[in-house]
Amino acid sequence: MEHGESRPATNRGKYNETVTKQAASSILDTGIKMVRNVGSFNFGRGAIADAAAQVEIRRQAASVSGSDTRVVFLVDEFFSNDTELLLKAGRKTDDFVAYVQTSDEPTTDAIDKLVADIRAQGYAAPATILGIGGGITLDTAKAVANLLTNPGNASDYQGWDLVKVPGIHKIGIPTISGTGSEATRTCVMTNKKTGLKLGMNSDFTVFNHLVLDPDLTATVPRDQYFFTGMDAYIHCIEALAGSYRNAVGDAYSNETINLCKKVFLADDMMSAEARENLMVASYLGGSAIATSYVGVVHPFSAGLSVVLGIHHCLANCITMRAMQEFYPQPYEEFWNSVERQKVTVPEGVARNLTDDLYKALYESTVIHAKPLTNALGPDYKNTLTFDKVVELFKKM
Repeated sequence: MEHGESRPATNRGKYNETVTKQAASSILDTGIKMVRNVGSFNFGRGAIADAAAQVEIRRQAASVSGSDTRVVFLVDEFFSNDTELLLKAGRKTDDFVAYVQTSDEPTTDAIDKLVADIRAQGYAAPATILGIGGGITLDTAKAVANLLTNPGNASDYQGWDLVKVPGIHKIGIPTISGTGSEATRTCVMTNKKTGLKLGMNSDFTVFNHLVLDPDLTATVPRDQYFFTGMDAYIHCIEALAGSYRNAVGDAYSNETINLCKKVFLADDMMSAEARENLMVASYLGGSAIATSYVGVVHPFSAGLSVVLGIHHCLANCITMRAMQEFYPQPYEEFWNSVERQKVTVPEGVARNLTDDLYKALYESTVIHAKPLTNALGPDYKNTLTFDKVVELFKKM
């Protein structure tokens, strides 16, 4: 069923009933006993002006201890000609600067190469690392910070709490809102050899400081702004409908959803006020998912990313074409937002594929046991049979 068609009345309210029922019953434990939040942040329009002061604090601390005072800047390639932004962020001439290509999502091989380059040029122990950009760049900065202090390769740390040594101090400056990478304890990478798309989940992955300046999101292309912003909304509708819940995560999720509705049902989703609200929603949504898990959307989205090369946030929105039976009310809210903002979500990307591609999509989806158990229970494969998974992908 496409989003423009009528929906069966039997599904209406099912999402709210599920959330209320689960909240009233015993909620399964996430296994997270200690939650580490971002150490500190500057927030507000023009907050980028405070970035240089934060960098200088790190330089001075390194100088006192006799350590390297230079800084590593990892910057979204979109800003490769914006020297003013780097100066505002505190760059000096002897710092290391690398522009992160964002046409493809992070891979373990690309992260390993970047770490090797940083070491080879003598920046193995910088005063701090700055990640400036969207989720790809922020995740790259977090992964590099951990790998500069821990042995081995990026693929060695795909999983939960495998990082044993604190990483390099790191500062995140998001230039687009939605992924929540600025707030989470993970950085997602794809291992091309195994087909595994999984994060480096660790308390050591969390940013030490953030600069949250909604003015930096003013130049984001409109459709990309929507696709990425909706990641925050989707994180939280999945968390609230799942079994691995807690009161703090629920509070973050509910407020994130409220803010996303304000943004995406507004006349101008990219007004200064809307961009500020979405930046807050992104941070709160990341904080929410740091204490819980996603659900059905993200595993299917991961399949689209790994097998068909579709960027994560766009893949989420494409996946929503097939999510009515799992998230009926959010399904309607999502497509109402699409219509309100006149955004075009691609269609038909997973139709008429070969048997081998459908097999790869299935395997890349059902491998995500934690979120699927959160959404459907430990026997989730009884629901998500091969035929069912293919049926859902064909709706996309």
